[in-house]
Amino acid sequence: MSSKFESSIREIKYPQAVVYKNLSDLSNLERIRDRIPQDKLEDLTFDSDHIGIKVPMAGEIKMHIVEREEPKTIKFETQESPVPFTFWIQLLPVDDATCKMKLTIKAELNPFIKGMVQKPLMEGIEKIADVLQTIKYE
Repeated sequence: MSSKFESSIREIKYPQAVVYKNLSDLSNLERIRDRIPQDKLEDLTFDSDHIGIKVPMAGEIKMHIVEREEPKTIKFETQESPVPFTFWIQLLPVDDATCKMKLTIKAELNPFIKGMVQKPLMEGIEKIADVLQTIKYE
């Protein structure tokens, strides 16, 4: 059964193209490593197309970018995860200096698993959106 989880829509005070350029190359994450709560992540590894994290109780999650639609969408799929899922970042222009962002996770979850992971997934996607909203995208 397919389940979709979406973040709230966030406004980012940078142009859509600038935000896209930064987020579509995962090696740019180096600049925000210090903002990721250490109690949530044991290890974080990344290069331009891949990201890996160890999450307490969930184990290792590895994702890679499978699609880039400049300047509006970056889509990821899991390579390694207890639950396979897709994750994408959508960016839409508001004006020349501002854009809107929404994060979406889509996973095949049975009702039992969905009941267990729904709250942590929603909290997690909002925390990711918080971090992405506060980055200085110069």
